[in-house]
Amino acid sequence: MAQPTHARRQADWWRSAVIYQVYVRSFADGDGDGTGDLAGVRARLPYLAELGVDALWFNPWYLSPMKDGGYDVADYRTVDPAFGTLAEAEKLIAEARELGIRTIVDIVPNHVSDQHPWFRAALAAGPGSPERELFHFRPGRGAHGELPPNDWPSQFVGSTEPVWTRLPDGDWYLHLFTPEQPDLNWAHPAVRREHEDILRFWFERGVAGVRIDSAALLAKDPGLPDLAGAPDPHPFVDRDELHDIYRSWRAVADEYGGVFVGEVWLPDAERFARYLRPDELHTAFNFAFLSCPWDADRLRAAIDSTLAEHAPVGAPATWVLCNHDITRTVTRYGRADTGFDFAAKAFGTPTDLALGTRRARAAALLSLALPGSVYLYQGEELGLPEADIPVDRIEDPMHHRSGGTDPGRDGCRVPLPWSADAPYAGFGSREEPWLPQPADWAAYAADRQERDPHSMLTLYREALVARPAFGEGPLTWLPAPEGVLAFARADGALCVVNLAATATELPAHSELLLSSGPLDESGRLPQDTAVWLRA
Repeated sequence: MAQPTHARRQADWWRSAVIYQVYVRSFADGDGDGTGDLAGVRARLPYLAELGVDALWFNPWYLSPMKDGGYDVADYRTVDPAFGTLAEAEKLIAEARELGIRTIVDIVPNHVSDQHPWFRAALAAGPGSPERELFHFRPGRGAHGELPPNDWPSQFVGSTEPVWTRLPDGDWYLHLFTPEQPDLNWAHPAVRREHEDILRFWFERGVAGVRIDSAALLAKDPGLPDLAGAPDPHPFVDRDELHDIYRSWRAVADEYGGVFVGEVWLPDAERFARYLRPDELHTAFNFAFLSCPWDADRLRAAIDSTLAEHAPVGAPATWVLCNHDITRTVTRYGRADTGFDFAAKAFGTPTDLALGTRRARAAALLSLALPGSVYLYQGEELGLPEADIPVDRIEDPMHHRSGGTDPGRDGCRVPLPWSADAPYAGFGSREEPWLPQPADWAAYAADRQERDPHSMLTLYREALVARPAFGEGPLTWLPAPEGVLAFARADGALCVVNLAATATELPAHSELLLSSGPLDESGRLPQDTAVWLRA
């Protein structure tokens, strides 16, 4: 089993940790009913320890009607029966910690489920009631209140559906996502108290951190003005009131030694960095790197801008290639357009999986060599491609709210293959998985890759063992030919990635630590290949 990494031994482990994202519903099915669960995760903890990760980030496992993959939460203090029980969650947290693996849970503060007790009480109480003050209820516009209160767009890219739903009593309520996800009113003190109590609830159960969903959307302009005319500040994105909320959250986390990672999509680097001030969030996801095309100049620019925007506040960068919302890396890097944009997703986009796999292997070494922490989405270590889901099996509301033009996000959420010769590739034993697995899924099974010294899984395992060679120091770019990225870190560790059309000479070195693919006959680095070297 891999030895604990340097990150685990530090009080500030999160600054350089490798964090594995677990989408519970699709990770492993412990009871055979077709849905992944906590029992399945517990059974696979040895696999995760062998992989060498420092922490697990779990997508929401709370009670939910699952109208948006669990991001419609009905009760934060209860585990959904499909996944298990609260007692099982506590056991999982403790068992993972015994293996040196910390746990990060997901909090969705912008909205709750329409089945949440607060919202059900608000519906029952009627217009003008105190219960409705916890949300954004408004009368409509027009002669008879028949028009929505404002013109705000859905946060599902490509959706043409409104963000307001009218009730029979005449009131409209706001939901930036689906109608089953009513937005909370963060100007109300009860909303703030409740979420601080939720944080304490999970910190007291041993979690090490919290990932904050849609972290820049919570606060709304109390007047709920139209977006037309580009009001400044924005009426519901990145409002200054958010920072007071997160300062109060930070005080709670500091009581327990907990950490935060925020989902903050902002183009303004200076405003992004405000969330990472020493008394607010510890880290935030780096979407510029995630969405960057496989292009040397643009990758270097994304790396430089990321490090530059984090430097003034002393926060570590995060690096991620894929998550539960994003087209899988192997598929994306095999396309003509290797970047990512929600608005550009379409059915039938061709891809070269051999090319994408070669690039994904190189990208793995690139991301793991950069200073900061790395998030690894489940199945990336197996080299899984994006799956084509039959239209009648798609569950993602992003697909349905686009009128069927957006393929949705289910293609990266297909249940994992564990055993090549077992039913449903070892995901579960009895019922078909909640999303269908492709016919060739067994070829990617973990048990098959464990026996292959050249597999993606072997590469990730070797990389996580070797990663401490890069130390904690800064990044220094080295002279390199056009199309080649080369940089040094602490203790003479070098990373070279060749994105050029021809092979390139390696810089002077004493040892080749790891390679994403074989060198050519002359010892040069081929196209779409990366190496780790010791100077």
